[in-house]
Amino acid sequence: MGDQPKTTVATLQARKRQGRRFAVLTCYDFTTARLMAQAGVEVLLVGDTYGEVCLGHASTLPVKLDHLLTITEAVRRGAPDAFLIGDMPYLTYQVSPEEAIRNAGRFMAEAGCDCVKVEVDRRLVKTVEAMAAATVPVMAHLGLKPQSIHTYGGYKAQGKVAAEALGLIEEARLMEQAGAVALLLEAVPAQVARIIAERTSLPVIGCVAGPYCDGTVVVMHDMLGYGGGHPPRSVKLYTNMYKILTDAFRAYVDDVVQERFPAKENSIVMAPDEIDRLQAYLKDTDSLD
Repeated sequence: MGDQPKTTVATLQARKRQGRRFAVLTCYDFTTARLMAQAGVEVLLVGDTYGEVCLGHASTLPVKLDHLLTITEAVRRGAPDAFLIGDMPYLTYQVSPEEAIRNAGRFMAEAGCDCVKVEVDRRLVKTVEAMAAATVPVMAHLGLKPQSIHTYGGYKAQGKVAAEALGLIEEARLMEQAGAVALLLEAVPAQVARIIAERTSLPVIGCVAGPYCDGTVVVMHDMLGYGGGHPPRSVKLYTNMYKILTDAFRAYVDDVVQERFPAKENSIVMAPDEIDRLQAYLKDTDSLD
């Protein structure tokens, strides 16, 4: 952090042209953002998955705009040079293009985002066009759209049959024409993702979309085994934070109960002369009683 140049949409476009993959992670707080930046993660997504993995909701739908803006600001402070994506919550862009521009503008102006992500299909082409015309960089999210799970009847892969795949390929083209700066494909077959990535000049980020996308994103809690949300079966587990943290909490409880912590070395200690002075004060006070 600080030694690396700022990652911009031009950086991601260059990565695509050069055939260099880039990693994307979800992030929801300052401290984790700082760690990710130090580890070389160039792209951070403040996802509405926050509602599931941090707030305990059953879906992303209850996430509030103001709440997400607050944590996005924190992530930006932790990773000032990362390419920061703000995830627009449910019904902050679907109602009208004007409302979409107004809410997206808050992510850009207040939270310092580099672009906003919106879950779209061909019905929202005009909205993407309007946002792009208003100088809001848009990442178009296609495939499985978690904000539409009630329409799907659950978390289901998209584009597994030819007709659906063709529709996704066409929607990707429409979003590029509408002015999107990047695409995100979630839960689509690797073959379909490859076709889309090869047919567009836009950087394509895959989420459970195989190895052919320009970048890959996973929910941080999923790859750390942290728990919460809806981890895909295919996610790679890099460590098991659930076990690590549970063991640490259990050891802490045991130390407190068994009186091993806090010990003298964990305590604040007064100087001997100050203790003598305090005892004298107390003796004088007691004599007045």
